[in-house]
Amino acid sequence: MDAAPALVTSQEDVPPRGTSTDQPLVYRTRLPVRIWHWVNALTIFIMLMSGATIFNAHPRLYWGKFGANYERAWFAIGHRGQEGYLYFSGLEIPTTGFLGWTESSTKAFPPLLTIPNYYSLAEGRQWHFFFAWVLVISISLFVIYAIFFKHLSRDLALTREERRPAHLWHDIKEHARLRFPTGEAAKAYNPLQKIAYLGVIFVLIPLVILTGMTMSPNLNAAFPWLLDLFGGRQSARSIHFLCAAGFVGFIAVHLLMVILAGPLNELRSIITGWYRLPVRKDGQ
Repeated sequence: MDAAPALVTSQEDVPPRGTSTDQPLVYRTRLPVRIWHWVNALTIFIMLMSGATIFNAHPRLYWGKFGANYERAWFAIGHRGQEGYLYFSGLEIPTTGFLGWTESSTKAFPPLLTIPNYYSLAEGRQWHFFFAWVLVISISLFVIYAIFFKHLSRDLALTREERRPAHLWHDIKEHARLRFPTGEAAKAYNPLQKIAYLGVIFVLIPLVILTGMTMSPNLNAAFPWLLDLFGGRQSARSIHFLCAAGFVGFIAVHLLMVILAGPLNELRSIITGWYRLPVRKDGQ
């Protein structure tokens, strides 16, 4: 995730020598945010790829308490001979050569997208469960930091003006036109960033953790209410998969915005904390 702006408060916050005063550097990303960004990025990528291995064991999704090969699935990835397909609620899309069937695999997701890069349900589970604990610990520590060090209230919470529909619509139109904040406005998150980050932190991550717990028979004994909350283990599995799709969508948009906004500047911000304020074409 991108980082929040910060004031220069210590000697380490002094910008590197030789920087241009025409485009000033500001200390934009605090160290705890930078650490969480990279830990979270690694964790999510490994969980997505090991989750793909687990999905390959039964590449069909159902709603309700039960699901098996002869149940009606709402989503499936498979193949008929050498013809791969993706099925979604009555719509079938050919995926030959990419999903369902490739020259190297007949599994739903090919080895390029899985951990390990061969089919092993046991190893896939080991990777997935280990990094699930990394995710739980990292998000817990980050939320504690965000609350007690005011990162949440100061940097992520939308202001009254930003919550106005007209303001949000204006921000959407500016992004669609690839007009990104410049000058002082670039120091802070824009409303769309705030909504996206809050959605990941307080919706996607909690949902993926809770639905993952619901799919575990051992945890069902300790927390039987989870099965009622999500409508059964198969519904929890479907929601878990949709959350994973949400992560993929967020990552794709996030990387696209980084590239369009200036990848070197954005990477410097999330690695060193320092960010060069972009200027408008008219120099303001």
